[in-house]
Amino acid sequence: MEAVKLEIRCPQMVNGIGLEPDPDWSFKSLLLELDSLEKKLNLSSSVSLPFAKTKSREIYGEKGTKRSSNAFVMRVSDEEFEDSEGENEKVRDRDLVKAARFNCNEFYFSSSDDDSDDQPCLDVQTLMNEVGLVESALYELTHEHQLGVKEEIRNTISALETDLMNESEKSSSAHTKVEKYREARREVERKFDVQYQRRVAEGLDNHLTAVQRDHELKSQIEERKIRSDAAHEEAKRREKALQEERLRQEKAKAEAEAKLKAEEANRAALEAERIAAKEAAEKEAAKSSKANTSEVPQTEASGGPNATSSRVENDKTNKSELAGNMLRAAESALKLERERLQKLKELEEINQSLRSSSNQNFDRTGRLIGRLIRQISGNKDKVSTQASELVKIFNNPHCPQTISIAYFAQKVVSNCESPSHSAFACAHVIVLVTSQFPQAMDLVLAEIHRACIYTVPKHISYTKSAFESKEAYWKVIGYKEDDGKIESTTDYLVRLESYMKLYGALVQWQTEVAGCQNVHGLKEGWAWLARFLNALPANMYTAVALYAFLQMAGFALFRKYRSQFMKMLNFISENFLNALRSQDDPDLRPITSKIQCYLEDKLFLQEPEGRTLHSSLLSNNMAPESDYHGPYHQQSRHFY
Repeated sequence: MEAVKLEIRCPQMVNGIGLEPDPDWSFKSLLLELDSLEKKLNLSSSVSLPFAKTKSREIYGEKGTKRSSNAFVMRVSDEEFEDSEGENEKVRDRDLVKAARFNCNEFYFSSSDDDSDDQPCLDVQTLMNEVGLVESALYELTHEHQLGVKEEIRNTISALETDLMNESEKSSSAHTKVEKYREARREVERKFDVQYQRRVAEGLDNHLTAVQRDHELKSQIEERKIRSDAAHEEAKRREKALQEERLRQEKAKAEAEAKLKAEEANRAALEAERIAAKEAAEKEAAKSSKANTSEVPQTEASGGPNATSSRVENDKTNKSELAGNMLRAAESALKLERERLQKLKELEEINQSLRSSSNQNFDRTGRLIGRLIRQISGNKDKVSTQASELVKIFNNPHCPQTISIAYFAQKVVSNCESPSHSAFACAHVIVLVTSQFPQAMDLVLAEIHRACIYTVPKHISYTKSAFESKEAYWKVIGYKEDDGKIESTTDYLVRLESYMKLYGALVQWQTEVAGCQNVHGLKEGWAWLARFLNALPANMYTAVALYAFLQMAGFALFRKYRSQFMKMLNFISENFLNALRSQDDPDLRPITSKIQCYLEDKLFLQEPEGRTLHSSLLSNNMAPESDYHGPYHQQSRHFY
């Protein structure tokens, strides 16, 4: 029986599946082809995917002959496996392959032999039966494969979820470890920072301690140096004082010896004169023979001692008159000066005994007082502060009050020579301090009198009989000597002016200043001016003293005494200035012109510069007072 060649032409796509049917397929070859396809799908991916045939399988016939190199291709859409597991149930109901039958539009039959008419029908029936079995098997296999794929997908998803959870746990654990590591590193760094800061603080503390120790060492060195310098200066001062005392004693001794020799010579001369007179009387008595004539020599002889005593009295009178002409001052002024100097001398003796009985060094108190006085300025608050500090020092139990007052008097007067000295401010401090310690005023005035005799007022005139030289006279009136050299007259006049300005500023304050009593006020200033004009001559020294006093106290004296003060000024213009002009000394012309300008320009009507302290209107609160009608009339009659 000849084989009949059956050619079947089917469409390329059936229900979305591409087919290339081969009429020689057998069921066995179909299964082999499916197994091969499944193995290829399993090898290509660890996760089962929708299968697709990319290479046609070779199908052999029953006799093992190769029918065709191309097999049919079955494709399944990928969208059916991308949905979730809930969608898989819908996919299960779908027909991946409708295996009812092959729908072919046309069948073409060709026969190579005309005699085989019954064979094609049998082959077609057989083929249809085989195709139905194949479709059923293919459907079952596909269904099982889908279930396996779904299970593998579920297993894979579960495995992935497990791996994801493991990875998440690992990540969390790693993150926790990292955080712990970071926290540990932060703690270590914090400890390092604390340790570093502690080291820095210790280093800084050590440095500051070293600096403080260095400063303390330097301050101790400076303090020892100051003490050493002070001790050296004190030793020099004491040595100088001892030398001066020695020279004074030698001079006094020499003067006493000279005086003794003069007295011995005088007695010898008187004795010789008496003897000569006696011998002459005896000779005269021997020559005379009359008894009545013997009484005259007796009278003459008896008159010898009386004459001698008369000459001695005359000599004493001449000497007192000479001393009176040399020292020009009012007796009341000299009495006040002696009393103040006596108080100062007694205070110095008390302080000397305190220093000798105590091992404490009080020079530090003196330096502190000197610094406070040097810091006095024309500021009202500064003046009050300095005065309060000085009062605290006076009340300090560690230093005797007498020593503090003595230092205060010395430093106030010595500060007058400073270029930055403010007379009004310094006088204000003196008034504030002495209002609480009145005994200090006499000591300050004694120091001022010792430094400048014109603050008494008094004047010592030069006479050759009283002084060995001009230098000796200059020392007496207050010239300074430095290394055996006397200062110039110009320097002396500058110092004289500064002392007089301080005294004038001191007396010009009203009776009440800032609620404090001025124990040496305008009344004493008025008395000073009257004594000055009554007793002192007109010369260079007295002119400078008078001008400095008027500059500082003239404004306050005019406001206090008015017309009486104008009479004083008239006396100065008519008598004192004329006395200066009459000397025709070129050196007197500048000071004479200054006094004349003061009177003519009426500068006493203007408040002097520096009298009003800063931030204070003290002078504006002082209303002019009525003319003074006190004891001035009794003591001013000498020059009106």
